[in-house]
Amino acid sequence: MGMGNTPVIILREGTKRERGKDAQFNNITAAKAISDAVRSSLGPRGMDKMLVDSMGDVVITNDGVTILKEMDVQHPAAKMLVEVAKTQDAEVGDGTTTSVILAGELLKKATDLIDANVHPTIITNGYRLANDKAQEVLKNIAKKVTIDDEENLKLIAQTAMISKSVSGSKEQFADMVVDAVKTVVDKDENGNYTVDLKNIQTVKKAGAKMDESYIVKGLIIDKEPVQPTMPKVVENAKIALVDASFEVKKTEIDAKIQITDPNQIAAFVAEEENMLRSMVEKVKASGANVVFCQKGIDDLAQHFFAKAGIYACRRVKKSDMERLGRSTGANIVNKIMELDASDLGYADKVELKKVEDEEMTFIMGVKDPKTVSVLVRGGTNHVADEVERSLVDAWSVVKVAIEDGMMVTGGGSTAMEIAMQLRDYAASVGGRAQIAIEAFASAMEVIPSTLAENAGQDPIDTVIEMRKQHKAGKIYAGFNPYTGKVEDMAALNVIEPYRIGKQAINSATDAAVMILRIDDVIASRGGNQLQTGDGMPSGMDDD
Repeated sequence: MGMGNTPVIILREGTKRERGKDAQFNNITAAKAISDAVRSSLGPRGMDKMLVDSMGDVVITNDGVTILKEMDVQHPAAKMLVEVAKTQDAEVGDGTTTSVILAGELLKKATDLIDANVHPTIITNGYRLANDKAQEVLKNIAKKVTIDDEENLKLIAQTAMISKSVSGSKEQFADMVVDAVKTVVDKDENGNYTVDLKNIQTVKKAGAKMDESYIVKGLIIDKEPVQPTMPKVVENAKIALVDASFEVKKTEIDAKIQITDPNQIAAFVAEEENMLRSMVEKVKASGANVVFCQKGIDDLAQHFFAKAGIYACRRVKKSDMERLGRSTGANIVNKIMELDASDLGYADKVELKKVEDEEMTFIMGVKDPKTVSVLVRGGTNHVADEVERSLVDAWSVVKVAIEDGMMVTGGGSTAMEIAMQLRDYAASVGGRAQIAIEAFASAMEVIPSTLAENAGQDPIDTVIEMRKQHKAGKIYAGFNPYTGKVEDMAALNVIEPYRIGKQAINSATDAAVMILRIDDVIASRGGNQLQTGDGMPSGMDDD
C-alpha cells in the first residue's frame, strides 16, 4: 500500500533554506559586500567612513576594524569577515583592512572556479597549500629588526600612521610611540621581549591641535585632590595606595543603639572622629604624603588629610591603581592599619594640572617608569578619538616588531612577491589544486591594485608594472600612492612588522575556506538574516 501524498514537514514553518551553489554564491556575495565596504579606506590615499549608530553617535575613521565593529552586520557569512578583522586587531593591531580585502578577494576568485565546476574541496585544499607557501615566502623576504634599532621602529610606526588623519605629524608621533613602547618593554623568563600595552595609558582632551599631544613618563590620573586646601604640588612624593575606605564602617547586621544620656551622643561622635583620626595618623606615621584611595574618603578624614598636608584622591580606578603600583613601586594595601613605610612608592613630583577645564593629577619622575601616559589632544572630540586610534595602531605594530624581531616592506611589494612565487609553485604542484593556487596568487594582487585604485591610478597598469619589476628581481618594488609610480619600498622606508602579513594571510585563508565549505544554509524565522535580491544582507520579512 502506498504512503499517500502527505507532505513530510521537518523544518519549522518560516525556515528559509538555501543549498548547493545558491548557498555558496549568497554567502560569497555577502562577504564580498563587507570587503567592498572597507576597500576604499586602504592606504595613504584611502578615504574615511562616517558611521552613525542607532543612538545618533558619530564615528569618523578609516580603521578597518572600527568600521566593521560599528556596522550592524546581519548576514552570517558577513559576520565571519568581521571576525577576521577583530582577530587581526587583537593579534597585531593593524592591517585589519588588508585582511578583510584579502578574504573578500579569495572568495571572489573562488566564485569563478565554482562556476567552472571545480569542486569547493579542491579549491580549499589549493588555498591551504598556497597559504603554507605564502608564509614560507614571507619569512624568507623578512628582514631583522631589533629593539635598539630605533630608526626602523620609528619608520614602522610612521607606516602605520601614514594612512590615518595624523599623517601630517607622523614623525613627532612616531618618536612618542617608540619612546612609550620602549619604556614598558619587559623580558620573559626565556629572555624574549614582551610588551603589555595596558601599561600605556591614553587620556583624551579636545580643544587643542593634535601636535600638542605629549607623553608623561609616569601617570595621569583623572582625579583632583578631595579638598581644595590640600597642596597642589608635592615634591619627593611618597605614595600610599589604599584599597579601603577612610570611613567608619557600618555593621553588617542590623543593630540598634539605645542612648539614654546626651553625653553618650557626644562620646559616640567623638569615637567616630577618633577612628577616622587614627586612620589618617597611621598614613601620616608611615611617611606618606600622597594617598590614592580606591574607595571613599569621609569628609572628616578629608579635613584631617588636608591639615596634615597630605595630597589625597578618592575613587581611583582599579586599573589606575595597578599602573600606579607598577610604576612607583608601591604596594596596594587593603588594611589601613597595616600600612607601613615599606608599602610606599616614590615619585619626584605629584602635581595638580589643569587641562582645558578639567583638573588632573600628574605623577612624574618615577624611578623605573614601567608605565607611560599619553595626553592626546585634538580640535574636536572626533579628531581626538581618531588620533587615539592611530596611536594605538602605531604602538601595536612597534610592539609586534619588537616581539618578533622581523619586518617586511609595504606598498603591496610583499603581496606581489608572494603572488609571483606562488605562480611558480603552482606549476610544480600540478593537478587541479594548481588552479586554486593560481587563484590565490591573483587574489594577493588585490592589495597593490586597491592601493592604486584609491590613489586614482590605473590598477591594471600598476599590477603589470609591478609584475615586471618583481620578475627582474626587485622584490621590494611597491606602489607609491604619492607619485603614482612603482618604486623601491625599502628605499622609501615603507616598512611594517612581519606579523601583519602573516596574520592577515592566515585569517583571510581560514575565513575563505570556512565560507567555501558551506553548501547549505538553514535559517529559522528568528534568524532574520539571509539575503535580499540585490545581494546585500537584510532582514527577512516575517509575514
